[in-house]
Amino acid sequence: MAVATVRPGVDWRTRLQDVLPKLVLSPSLALILFFVYGFILYTVFLSFTNSRMLPSHDWVGLANYRTLWGLSHWHTALANLAIFASLYIVICTAIGLMLAIFLDQKIRGEGVLRPIYLYPMALSFIVTGTAWKWFLDPGIGLENTMRLWGWETFTFGWIKDRDMAIYTIVIAAVWQTSGFVMAMFLAGLRGIDNEILKAAQIDGASTWNLYRRIVIPLLRPAFLSAFVILSHLAIKSYDLVIALTGGGPGRATELPATFMYSYTFTRNQMGVGASSAVIMLMTIAAIMVPYLYAELRERDR
Repeated sequence: MAVATVRPGVDWRTRLQDVLPKLVLSPSLALILFFVYGFILYTVFLSFTNSRMLPSHDWVGLANYRTLWGLSHWHTALANLAIFASLYIVICTAIGLMLAIFLDQKIRGEGVLRPIYLYPMALSFIVTGTAWKWFLDPGIGLENTMRLWGWETFTFGWIKDRDMAIYTIVIAAVWQTSGFVMAMFLAGLRGIDNEILKAAQIDGASTWNLYRRIVIPLLRPAFLSAFVILSHLAIKSYDLVIALTGGGPGRATELPATFMYSYTFTRNQMGVGASSAVIMLMTIAAIMVPYLYAELRERDR
């Protein structure tokens, strides 16, 4: 009768295999906890203090929030965010969906067109803002070029117009991000079972009804993901605005992110700036938490 031999090193190796991934991930996890969530909690703390140029521990309660909501500059930033975010999300989603449907037709040259559409997303928002600033500047950009070509009455001075400047931010942001949204929708389209589409076509469904009743409803996860990502980008938009308009003319393109930086580092009202940052964080959380909850429920099902 054979007797099984027990190797004492097996348990040690098994335990090491279980512990090693945790040891490898623990430094990055510790850094994330400290430099991300730790500073988020510290910002929340500062929003309840009398911090000016430097952090202070003098507790003032909700005074900074009352001051914040009493500032006309903050209301201007919120109004600009509402205009920018709504147009940015809707236009990016529409263009991204149309481009994805176009590329999904198995057209010739798709391998060339896809990276062309995606290329703007590889650029930083500073580069995008600077390029569009040159392009839209009436003195050196589109307006000047068209007049040099003989169209003397052509005018396009939105970037200098207080009422239209916010739309230049929308144009630049849509140009940069719509290709990324296209990639999300294209992945969703390529994941749809062709048998479903063929069955609908056999039943006599038109192309319009095919997309309206089958394809677009099946793209619901892609729509939701695009909405969350675009909303997040809109709320935290800072570098694009600074590079393109600097928040001007006047305060025509000021957004909550530029407001937060201005009051924290320029006006030396760190408490008010921290309270605006907390409001932005709460807005992002109001978008992210339902999304994560819906994703977890879908996974459980």
